[in-house]
Amino acid sequence: MKKTIPDAESSWFGSLGTAPHHQDVESGKESFGRLWRAFMAARVTIASVLLVLQATIYALGQPVGRGMAALCLVYFFATVVVRIWARPKTPGSTFDAQWISTVGVDVLAFSALNLLQSGAINYTALFALPVLLASVMGPILLALGTAASVTLLLLADAWWASLNSQGDFTGRFLQAGLSGSGFFVVALLANQLALRLSREERRALSSQSAARMQIQVNELVIDTLADGVLVVDTNGVVRAANPASMRLLAAEGIIRSAPFVLASEVAWQPLTELAHLTFELRVQQQAEVSLEYPARHARRLQVRTRLAASRDGSRESLCVMFLEDLREMEARVRTEKMAAMGRMSAAVAHEIRNPLAAITQANALLEEDLHDPAQRQLTGMVRQNAQRLARIVDEILNIARVQEQAPQVQTRAVLLDETARQVCSDWARQNAAEAQLRVQLRAGRASVLFEAEHLRRLIVNLLDNALRYASRAAGAIELTTEISASGQVRLSIWSDGQPLEKTVQSHLFEPFFSSESRSSGLGLYICRELCERHGALIGYQRLAHQAIDGNTFFITFRSAAVGVELGATVAPVDGTTATLDRGQA
Repeated sequence: MKKTIPDAESSWFGSLGTAPHHQDVESGKESFGRLWRAFMAARVTIASVLLVLQATIYALGQPVGRGMAALCLVYFFATVVVRIWARPKTPGSTFDAQWISTVGVDVLAFSALNLLQSGAINYTALFALPVLLASVMGPILLALGTAASVTLLLLADAWWASLNSQGDFTGRFLQAGLSGSGFFVVALLANQLALRLSREERRALSSQSAARMQIQVNELVIDTLADGVLVVDTNGVVRAANPASMRLLAAEGIIRSAPFVLASEVAWQPLTELAHLTFELRVQQQAEVSLEYPARHARRLQVRTRLAASRDGSRESLCVMFLEDLREMEARVRTEKMAAMGRMSAAVAHEIRNPLAAITQANALLEEDLHDPAQRQLTGMVRQNAQRLARIVDEILNIARVQEQAPQVQTRAVLLDETARQVCSDWARQNAAEAQLRVQLRAGRASVLFEAEHLRRLIVNLLDNALRYASRAAGAIELTTEISASGQVRLSIWSDGQPLEKTVQSHLFEPFFSSESRSSGLGLYICRELCERHGALIGYQRLAHQAIDGNTFFITFRSAAVGVELGATVAPVDGTTATLDRGQA
């Protein structure tokens, strides 16, 4: 399933800005575009001011040259056209023709204004606009070239004025030189400041991109955590919640999405109180709470809180709550205990086997010499319990054998119906259950991939389990083979036993788990191990048969490929898990 990264508003860690991650590459171009539009707006503004200035001079009765008016009008239209239709391009290290329509037009227009000026109006200050434009938007060569051209034009203007009139023009040449020097300084400083700001912007964008990527990684980790995570503010509003927390807090099948008020559900009051206590004491808390739902059993949680607060107190504090299902914790502990117990039991079983064999042999020798019925009854009890101990030892050792032999399992094609018929006949005769067992073989000549001896052990274990809980009525146990509509070969064993509790169903196939005190709890575990080794699926469901509810254990086999002879060896099965979810139909 495709993972969707939350946007800035729903992010675990707050907003990083308005620009999404996929636009980071375009941020430099966008910044250049904003500066370009600002300079173009300034050019239009200056052109408008020049037109207004000429109109004001004319309104005051002063003479306005037609050339001056025409120049201001043409410059105004030129700036408007560039502002509306021109598209800025990121500057490069070489000369670009786009600067002719901007810097070149400005320099020529302002030079013409200086040449045509009348009166005391001086337009030299206007040259600062093209110099700044070239310095901020273009490379250093363009900035210095613009400053040099402006300086040369000012000096040319002073020279031209000295030719057309008499007088001392030293001051005018000095003014042109100083103005040109100032434009050089402005060009150099503005260009260096623009480069520095550009580097800082790129560095900030790079840091922002790295931070955003780290936040996405953190969010992915939090979303896939098995523990629930809630972020609660001082008002009791859950700002963020990962999927695991939503599953733990789900009430009556309704799963809410953040933000929501934690106190909106009565069952969540313990969490609300724990968050309030964390904010009040400003110390992390840890407690076991019980969420009491009216429509189902209470859910017990282990809750740990952590306070996230800024050191200077300038930002709002948040309480981060970690939720863990106590049932899952207990299940993990139980699994670890069972694994340790299994290793210990296998070691003990090896030690028990020899003394048990000696006890059985001595009891048999003793029984041959006894004739008193009471004494023979005692030896019979010893024999029965010794056999029971031997079965338990064999079951424990069978687990080790199955696990040790797993890499060498050689799966063969066997006829399911023929094998099931033979196993059922032998089992019913040994357990005196001919009346209880009913066999329905409907798979025909279908063959499955399974080791014959392992298949026999699998069926016997399931029949023993059914006999333990079935009634003594005729037909209380039924074994059925069939081919489903999808072509899968299936074997099921039904018994009329009492329904299993949900707590029992969730641990059916675990080792050393049994609802009966005299059972080792290894039969169904061995069945699951055998199915996994041969690529079969085993599961449990509660089904009605002939209007009688009962427990059904079913196995779905791998069918032998067409052309595979019976008894032919097939490639070993990988250790892939083939067991259905417990209780899954």
